[in-house]
Amino acid sequence: MGAKEQREIFSAEGRADLHLHTTFSDGALTPQELVKKAQAAGLKAIAITDHDHVGALEEAVDWGKTYGVEVISGLELSATFGEKDIHILAYFFDPTDKNLLEYLEVFRKERLRRAERIVEKLNKINIPITLDSVLKKAGEGSIGRPHIANALLDKGLTGTYHEAFTKYIGTNGPAYEKKFQLSPEEAMRLVTSSGGLSFLAHPGNYTTDAELLDLIRKGMDGIEVVHPSHSESRQEYYRGVVNQYFLLESGGSDYHGGKKNDDYAFGAFSVPLHVVETMRSRLFG
Repeated sequence: MGAKEQREIFSAEGRADLHLHTTFSDGALTPQELVKKAQAAGLKAIAITDHDHVGALEEAVDWGKTYGVEVISGLELSATFGEKDIHILAYFFDPTDKNLLEYLEVFRKERLRRAERIVEKLNKINIPITLDSVLKKAGEGSIGRPHIANALLDKGLTGTYHEAFTKYIGTNGPAYEKKFQLSPEEAMRLVTSSGGLSFLAHPGNYTTDAELLDLIRKGMDGIEVVHPSHSESRQEYYRGVVNQYFLLESGGSDYHGGKKNDDYAFGAFSVPLHVVETMRSRLFG
């Protein structure tokens, strides 16, 4: 069977976006708005993968029943790998797991402390931003640098959302602060203990082939193959790695909405439903 015929079968089967964010982290849409948008885009299943937060899941699952979209439990964790920050996507875990919720509470408190330190650094270089303005951007969500970037943009202190990162709060910026450090092994153990699967998010952004192999050896269940930052050749490469090491694949748009201007990705970066079923089979047989 050729690639064209396979794509036609997968299209008829339905599509899933397994990397989406809501207002419970740094996304612009509420759970209801996101599920409704997924239905309008023709998606049959989605995973909400908010940063260090599972608060959107219960509401989203309920709205999914209304709109006919399956909502899979998802989460995006930050981990420190050597000198790099990497992201780990979790799927099919128990969002009520006590140990998981305790860890996430710690992560969110560390995110707030980090935001406080970034605001202090910005003030020291005469950027007049307040923590309150950042907290208003975060609302009920887990606070992160995108909220700081949006606060800077709204006050006219940067010309664009991305300029906030490149000029001030990105890795090489004068107000950069390291994240709370969690090792990949610790993150994977946390996901496994709550019944879920761990995937390396958008590896093309920061991971060498040697580092990827190291993470696979540490116990990663899968790789995010489809992502807006991955070219078709990169996708094929990671799909080959998945097959070689008997891993799982995932994929999605990494949609945030709002000032990130990533609407082009929604619905365009997705995976066939059989990818979701393969995940489910790996866990539940």
